[in-house]
Amino acid sequence: MKPLRIISLVPSQTELLYFLGVTPIAQTIFCIHPAYAFKTSTKIGGTKKLNIQKIIDLKPDLVIGNYEENEKSQIEFLQQHVKVWLSNIYTFEDALESIITIGKLVNKPIEAEQLKQEIEIAFDHLKNKPKITTSALYLIWKNPYMAAGRNTFINSLLQKAGYQNIIADPASRYPELSIEDIKSLQPKNIFLSSEPYPFKSKDQIELQNIFPQSNVNIVDGEMFSWYGNRMLLAADYFLKT
Repeated sequence: MKPLRIISLVPSQTELLYFLGVTPIAQTIFCIHPAYAFKTSTKIGGTKKLNIQKIIDLKPDLVIGNYEENEKSQIEFLQQHVKVWLSNIYTFEDALESIITIGKLVNKPIEAEQLKQEIEIAFDHLKNKPKITTSALYLIWKNPYMAAGRNTFINSLLQKAGYQNIIADPASRYPELSIEDIKSLQPKNIFLSSEPYPFKSKDQIELQNIFPQSNVNIVDGEMFSWYGNRMLLAADYFLKT
């Protein structure tokens, strides 16, 4: 069977393609995994600032993106010229379903099903984690502070890891928060994600001084937000978090 000409617009799905044995003809500047492929890969801009004409000129058989991570207007324009498939992921189960769908789209259904099963087994091990559910505030941005709220993939993985997202409003997916807002929430844990905002130790120290009653820690954002084969690593990471 002739290899498909695939362009990936989302880092986690790019990594998934390589894992399944498919090499995309182009990817974004943020598709850093696997590292061995990043330097030599053809780049088509950022997830929200795509080089549309370059994508069209590459004549892909399929462009794979995501409703949330890619700009609607750019996707709609692309759809007029090339075939586009978009994942739509809010939960752990959504992520597993997208793996199966992508596997079928790229003629790797067996590999995708095996990966899905391996992820399910890995997350089953989380049942061995002590059942002490504590509140957590997961920050993804600074100036202003923004948190991952309910109805997000991050929220789903927080729950898998044994934490209760302190953002209670189901309509607030990524709310902006002031220091006073955070004080009123009184989270037991404050997680500073390594992406998209690259929180550093100085940010951790700053917030720990402001919130001495909270446990403030920097966490690996890829483990909480990448939906694909990285989920294999996430389960073990959550056991230690």
